[in-house]
Amino acid sequence: MPEQEGSWTVYWDEYASGVYLYGSELEFHARDDVEFRNDLMPAGTVIKSWYSMVNYQGRRVEPSLPIIDGEGSYHVSLDIDCDVPQGIFLRFVFLGKNGEEAGSLVMDQPEMDLKCPLKTYSYEAQLICAGAHAFHFHSFTITERGQE
Repeated sequence: MPEQEGSWTVYWDEYASGVYLYGSELEFHARDDVEFRNDLMPAGTVIKSWYSMVNYQGRRVEPSLPIIDGEGSYHVSLDIDCDVPQGIFLRFVFLGKNGEEAGSLVMDQPEMDLKCPLKTYSYEAQLICAGAHAFHFHSFTITERGQE
């Protein structure tokens, strides 16, 4: 299904980049089905990160998030199957021009609305353990909302 204009689907594309691998089992079944298991992972651990802007020389990966701005409103939906209800959170960290944190937002439900701080220059999305030991990650979608 093609993405509609103003909507971006984010997948778990890279294997080791930005992934918590210590004691983890990671299996790619399909682009939209990544199986992760780690029975000893502590709650609060960042499992995977995606970035809207990267230093290619330093990370050797391309940005995997769309550019969003502080003027717009967005809707985010997470498609994940987890062994523990609400065992995985998605956190958005907004960064200013000099890399300082301008704010953050935790998504603890399958869907939420998002508006980033006005001084946001870039942002990252982090998949965070909240008690889960195994899950199938499919994707998350960021959709631009019309002016309200």
